[in-house]
Amino acid sequence: MKALFALLLALPLTVLAQQYQIHGQPGTTYNQLGNFTYGSDGTSSQQIGNFRYDSNGTSSQRIGNFTYHSNGVSDQQLGNFSYRSDGTSVQRIGNFTYGSDGSNCQRIGNQTYCN
Repeated sequence: MKALFALLLALPLTVLAQQYQIHGQPGTTYNQLGNFTYGSDGTSSQQIGNFRYDSNGTSSQRIGNFTYHSNGVSDQQLGNFSYRSDGTSVQRIGNFTYGSDGSNCQRIGNQTYCN
């Protein structure tokens, strides 16, 4: 479990396509302003086309249903599910996302609240 949280700290956001929706760190609120996302924990990211650049120095590139992160982890999106190469997953149902680690987030307008 500690390894999962360490990985989540290295990748602060999972972004599900179709409806730009975030699944982030528990206890964090994310505010989306244009192509920028700001976390209440001080993190931020910028989306430029298929690339995302995070304030912690990591980046990711989306190619089709796959997202490749600069730290070697990748995600595959199949419908409302996002599966990570580390064995974790996130499911989107309406304005909610549910992580396989028990975390969940709710999007309301431009803000996403994660527990």
